[in-house]
Amino acid sequence: MQLTPNSPKSINNSTSTTIADNTLPENIICFSHLRWDFVFQRPQHLLTRLSNTFNVYFIEEPIFDATDQEYYTFTKRDKNLWVMVPHLVGGLSHEENVATLKSMFGRYMDNKQLSNYIFWYYTPMALNFSNGYDPALIIYDCMDELSAFKFAPAELKGYEKELMDKADLVFTGGQSLYEAKKHQHNNIHAFPSSIDRKHFLKARSYNECPADQIDTDKLKLGFYGVLDERFDINLIKEIADARPDWQIILIGPVVKIDPASLPQNSNIHYLGAKNYQELPEYMATWDMALIPFMLNESTRFISPTKTPEYLAAGLPVISTPIRDVVNPYGTKNLVHIAATGAEFVAAIEKELQTTAKETWRKKVDTFLSTNSWDITCNNMLNLMKKAAYKNLYMPIAQ
Repeated sequence: MQLTPNSPKSINNSTSTTIADNTLPENIICFSHLRWDFVFQRPQHLLTRLSNTFNVYFIEEPIFDATDQEYYTFTKRDKNLWVMVPHLVGGLSHEENVATLKSMFGRYMDNKQLSNYIFWYYTPMALNFSNGYDPALIIYDCMDELSAFKFAPAELKGYEKELMDKADLVFTGGQSLYEAKKHQHNNIHAFPSSIDRKHFLKARSYNECPADQIDTDKLKLGFYGVLDERFDINLIKEIADARPDWQIILIGPVVKIDPASLPQNSNIHYLGAKNYQELPEYMATWDMALIPFMLNESTRFISPTKTPEYLAAGLPVISTPIRDVVNPYGTKNLVHIAATGAEFVAAIEKELQTTAKETWRKKVDTFLSTNSWDITCNNMLNLMKKAAYKNLYMPIAQ
């Protein structure tokens, strides 16, 4: 058997895992439905780390503010990482916008060697302008079941099927999402939410309350994240109504729901969006953290990144029975699971009576010690090397 470069995509499964770094291209073009500056989450954690190995170009969805001619803006955000934003002229049809994006991307890719590029997708919808290319590697990091989200495009499922067919490698944002997708690809791997543990450990040492957060000796329950169709408004109101002395702090932007629909109890405090770097300072004076997500199609496969982050901050957590929270966090008794307002109140009161907090915290720290974005990124890189090797070489008969 000999190996020849640039052959069809197959490889002996016994290939060594110690594949040279130079097997991989130098560049990643990432297509995202999320804006880099919206909420610091999975794409930012991974791509910031990958920018230590690759040049990363993060292409956001378009902004319709160009006056007479479309253009890209490029902003450097980290080492070897640029955010690219397409600016389109407003008032055009969907078909015209797609044609414009395709033309813009084509001009951008002119004279580039595709063998030196990885296409990394967070949104299958980007296929409508990035199709027709054959990069060295196509990766789909399926962090959510986007088709279940509010206002999801009707054609999204079709594009995802096409992307699954094209991708060399697929990652999923959680175990339940992996279980739902594993039959759709032969090289798919689950990478649940990881953690920058060192960052959130800071919450254990801060002792000053931020100026815009209520400073009180009363019980403080906190949540940070996007307040959208997944967020259980009624559950929060039930807790606030049941215990008017408990202070509920909600940090994050309001998206896809009417802000007027949010409960206005005097013990509920909306602080708006905060920078990722600020979060430990706000969490430091919380007594417990909440994951009050509804159980619906949009939350069926989510793996909330905030779960390990709350725990790293040393906060007891009460969550609705989201599958990827129940297993592993609930089954290991690291997190309280509750389904209703009354059950949340009961779980919080049970936690207030707990005397073995140090034992619980040591158990949490042991569990989190093997979980990090660095480990996740390194494991992804190893799989990327194998996939790239497959694309370069194949076994042929003598």
